[in-house]
Amino acid sequence: MAGRNVLVGGGTGFIGKRLGELLRKSNYNVLNVSRMPNVTSISWTSLEQSGLPRGSVAVVNLAGQQTMDFTKSWTPGFKQNVINSRVFTTKALATAIQKANDKPKVFVVITGVGAYEPSETNRYDESSPTTGKDFFSRLLIDWENAARVDPPVRLVIIRSGVVLGREGGMIKNMIVPFFFGLGGPLGSGQQYLPWIHVEDLTSLILFAIENENVKGVLNGVAPQVITNADFTKSFARAMSRPAFIPVPEFALNYLLHEERAMLMTKGQHVTPTRVLEYGFKYKYDNIDAACKECAHLL
Repeated sequence: MAGRNVLVGGGTGFIGKRLGELLRKSNYNVLNVSRMPNVTSISWTSLEQSGLPRGSVAVVNLAGQQTMDFTKSWTPGFKQNVINSRVFTTKALATAIQKANDKPKVFVVITGVGAYEPSETNRYDESSPTTGKDFFSRLLIDWENAARVDPPVRLVIIRSGVVLGREGGMIKNMIVPFFFGLGGPLGSGQQYLPWIHVEDLTSLILFAIENENVKGVLNGVAPQVITNADFTKSFARAMSRPAFIPVPEFALNYLLHEERAMLMTKGQHVTPTRVLEYGFKYKYDNIDAACKECAHLL
């Protein structure tokens, strides 16, 4: 399978593991870039010193410190780590691509819908500008700028919504409280919640790798726009549990810090216009189907 190598930054996380499975099923060799090298991975230092492994047809970056790690306080040091773990890894991969004689066909970088300013009235698609007014939209601008590579390498930036899957992300944090009937909307519940099922996100990454006409920004969100309250109702229904206990905004601001809590208390109305124009087919295009797939304890 020479020439079927995909290099994945952050391939050992929740999305990375799923992506690795899908790529291997599609007859690709997967090599991760991680802090600790082993048989299936190289280190970031090795990437910097030795460059891209030969025969890499695609490079994907999923690396980044988990922002919603509630065991970590929102300190200046942690915020810097959130920035560095995204911007520096993306820059390291972009630099390796630029220096490579044997270039990959495509560089896929997963960023976030935080590029768009939270709003209850604005409507965003891929043509909407980023503002850079809050911490996350400023981060997104630096992050996406770090991804720049020259043609003929295609650059695909997928701005992901909240990724739904049983083994990670938001669902992993919520499943136990909801199981015990302690779930409820966050803040007002009226904030938009851009979302995508992990299976659709990994399929979209593969779609971007394999379709030579795909390039530029794609919104990695499901076509159905919902609010936090819509999600809460759907997830509680899938768990066959009540979900009446709201979490007040002030409590989230106090526990998580207002700057980080805004990821949960504020939202954006985001649609995947370009994804649909390219003809990508979603497996989970509605929240009820996505929640049914995720709503199990084991």
